[in-house]
Amino acid sequence: MNKRRTHAIVLTRTDYGEADRILTVLTPNAGKLSLMAKGARKIKSKLAGGIELFSTSEIVYIPGKGSVATLISSRLIHHYGRIVRDISRTMLGYELIKLLHSVTEDEPESDYYGLLESTFSVLDDESISVDFIRMWFSAQLLRLAGHIPNMQTDTSGAKLDADEKYEFDYDATAFRARQDGTFDAKTIKFLRLVFGASLPHATARIDDSERLARHIAPLVQTLRQLHLRA
Repeated sequence: MNKRRTHAIVLTRTDYGEADRILTVLTPNAGKLSLMAKGARKIKSKLAGGIELFSTSEIVYIPGKGSVATLISSRLIHHYGRIVRDISRTMLGYELIKLLHSVTEDEPESDYYGLLESTFSVLDDESISVDFIRMWFSAQLLRLAGHIPNMQTDTSGAKLDADEKYEFDYDATAFRARQDGTFDAKTIKFLRLVFGASLPHATARIDDSERLARHIAPLVQTLRQLHLRA
């Protein structure tokens, strides 16, 4: 029996038959998997506790001849329970899971698993606003897809000046100097942090982060729509 073991995050759960479930899970080393969880909806199912949403789990499965493998065991590693205590955080969690699922292929890089795990962690922190999390998540999807805007030089190739103001040129994917521009050194520095690979908690606690996040959110959202079509 060709058993395989991995960590997993549930992306989708679909009821099947009287007691089964078909799952789509994201793993760090096997991409996305479709799994048949037999009897998972039964009250005494040994699988149910390890396939909760907003959780990380360790699973053991047997690859099938087709596209659906069979889940044979699951063990909960961590459940981010505070997410489901707040409807806005729960709905955002669903939204971001769906978004990641839609923009990734069947075998995404392991960094996408890390992104979703980090997203659960920050959603679980009630001191961080959902608006910041949505904006940060979009920036991270862009980063992983290779669509980081130029935040070092302007459209002419000159190094960005801390005393200058800028507007963003979406065609050039870079900033253009403009006397009445709405982006200054502080907002561009914050944008660099948001697109960085570090965890979001520290960025969210920077002074004035709420205002800065609101300011750059339209830029990040537009880039997401242009490059990820989502």
